[in-house]
Amino acid sequence: MLRPEQMSKVSVTGSKAVMDEVIETAHGLNLLHVTEYDGSWDGFEPGDPVEGAEESSDRLVTVRSLESILDVDAEDAGPTRIVTDEALDEELEAIRTRVNELDDRRQDLRQDIREIEDRIDAIDPFVDLGIDLDLLSGYDTLQVAVGTGDRDAIERTIIDSEDLRSHEIFSGDDVLGVFARPTADADDSALVDALVGADFTAFEIPDAEGTPDEYKRELEHEKQQLESKLATVENELEAEKMDAAGFLLAAEEKLSIDVQKTEAPLSFATTENAFIAEGWIPSERYTEFKGAIKDAVGERAEIEELERATFSRDGTDHVREEVPSGGDGGNGGTAAAADGGSETARADGGSAVVMADDEPPTVQDNPGAVKPFEILVRAVNRPSYYEFDPTVILFLTFPAFFGFMIGDLGYGIIYTAIGYYLYTNFADRPAFRSMGGVTLAAGIFTAIFGVLYGELFGLHVISTYLWEGVVGLAHAPIEKGLSPAGIDWARGWLVVSILVGIFHLNVAWIFGFVEDYELHDLKHAVYENGSWLLMMNGLWVWIFSDVVRGTAPEFIYTTFTAQGVLPIGFGGFSAAIGWAGLAVFAVGFVLLAVGEPIEAVEFLNVLVNVLSYTRIAAVLLAKAGMAFTVNLLFFGVYVDDHGGWHFGLGGMPDADAVAALGQGETLSYHGYEVTEIMFGGLVHGDAATILIGLLVLVLGHLLVLALGVTSAGLQAVRLEYVEFFNKFFDGGGREYEPFGYERRFTTED
Repeated sequence: MLRPEQMSKVSVTGSKAVMDEVIETAHGLNLLHVTEYDGSWDGFEPGDPVEGAEESSDRLVTVRSLESILDVDAEDAGPTRIVTDEALDEELEAIRTRVNELDDRRQDLRQDIREIEDRIDAIDPFVDLGIDLDLLSGYDTLQVAVGTGDRDAIERTIIDSEDLRSHEIFSGDDVLGVFARPTADADDSALVDALVGADFTAFEIPDAEGTPDEYKRELEHEKQQLESKLATVENELEAEKMDAAGFLLAAEEKLSIDVQKTEAPLSFATTENAFIAEGWIPSERYTEFKGAIKDAVGERAEIEELERATFSRDGTDHVREEVPSGGDGGNGGTAAAADGGSETARADGGSAVVMADDEPPTVQDNPGAVKPFEILVRAVNRPSYYEFDPTVILFLTFPAFFGFMIGDLGYGIIYTAIGYYLYTNFADRPAFRSMGGVTLAAGIFTAIFGVLYGELFGLHVISTYLWEGVVGLAHAPIEKGLSPAGIDWARGWLVVSILVGIFHLNVAWIFGFVEDYELHDLKHAVYENGSWLLMMNGLWVWIFSDVVRGTAPEFIYTTFTAQGVLPIGFGGFSAAIGWAGLAVFAVGFVLLAVGEPIEAVEFLNVLVNVLSYTRIAAVLLAKAGMAFTVNLLFFGVYVDDHGGWHFGLGGMPDADAVAALGQGETLSYHGYEVTEIMFGGLVHGDAATILIGLLVLVLGHLLVLALGVTSAGLQAVRLEYVEFFNKFFDGGGREYEPFGYERRFTTED
């Protein structure tokens, strides 16, 4: 789980006479992540596509175009089928002809509708003007303009014009119709020229007769006819989609496979008679890969495992295990040569052939329950092949962080339900399915902690009926510490958050230590990671010791004592151990200053990074406070003489009687000595107040539920990404993309 699958670099060398069979077999195995030949070997060139590649590509473009026109998706597939070349020749052409004809008609009708809509929009000003359309044009001695503008400015402009001798203006609500008689020597644009200076916006006069209202109704009727025709065409296209979707999806899959196979030689190194293909496969499947190729072509191809990568950062020999093959696995100079046109090609001098010193692709190796958390890792970056994969750590810590901060059975059940829905209903959408798995785990932990806290939507009913009623405890096993009576719990969670941070960061720096030791040597590991481990643990041993007692907050020493909220009998380290811890910190600082002097200025990170984890306790109290406020407004809360807060689930004490209490007096209510009513509760008012209260209750808890994701979720992610990942994780891994295809819509049987 902490390491990706081990990968092996393999080479397949053979005669071109068997290249097609090798391609077919390798494609069916779906194992080989092909290394692209870079053209660096003398005498070798990238291969040419197999005959038929261009035709398959053209057909694939056609199929995808038809799918786009018909809006086909995977849900329209139907049962798997066999698609033959004959079906592609005949059925595909028939579908293309019908669909293109219908699509052309649809596009023409849509264009006609757009033009009609433009004409309808253009007639609206004339409807406002209210003058028959045939009266707006066709004059020999009148010029007409229709538009918008300032009437007074237009009249002044026309009067001042020497080319116009009389005029009349008709007005609608917003539109003006200007009729003007030009002088004998004026040109046909005299009115338009005059109106330029009046800031007049003209409309084009339609070439039509009758009233504008009648003309508009004709256009609207014509539009309805076109829309009816368009609906008919779209129905025909929908029917065509239902008939052809399964075939098109299957045809796309078949053609995609054909294109993959026919274009595969482009990645090979080839001569006139031979080819060499190289790539990465999971090491444990090398025997399967080699056996399948041998079964297909016998001894006419040579399969060799060139090397096994052992999680290297830079691909150097000391971290790659070369598989003995009679050579040194070098990759310089002339790497390979064809064997004079013989049936097979061989490596030059029998040495291992390496096309490129490429890093192996990363295949994360996580079991089913952990796999959804890979999406959180890849949100930062895909793990590099040499690195530890932190997915399992996220699986163990992220839901626990989240659940601890929310800690409520009601919210946990809702989160779990949401996660289950996403996980089970989006099998074809891996990102949604993965987020469903993460949400499901977070919801389960939220519910577990909710039971331990004794809370259901912020109410302490589980504590009352389970822990106190059934088990017989005085309170739930753990409390959030929101009330004055539980303040020691709130302080205790700050200490617990710090201890969680120390443990989490220890894991991170241990990962970094192991990586540096494997990639470099012990000295690098000690300088770059061991120094931080010594500094952090030494500093915090000193802080938790008697040396600083009286300076540091007292609760960090009392939380775990026999009288503390988490009684495990620990009251701090002795002064001797504390001074030893400070000495360890000093040793770590010296190692860091010697090995990584530029990082020595950041030595306080061992304090700051750990204190960053106190946000866990802070969010815990913030979410508890929000839920408490919602319930306070609806149910009301009264305070007992010990500072405890109690919701008014079974009613509230008499407000007047509580208000009349003197100093030191209490009112007995449901076994509690009440000293104060914090708020009376909307549910205890009249009908209107109850309705308002119900709205506050529902919307309030929905808000808390949503903010749980944006606060607890984001803060937990931040701790993972910023505090944990930064200590050892770089990312940048290559995705494993094997040569092959996972069939969904076709079958070969």
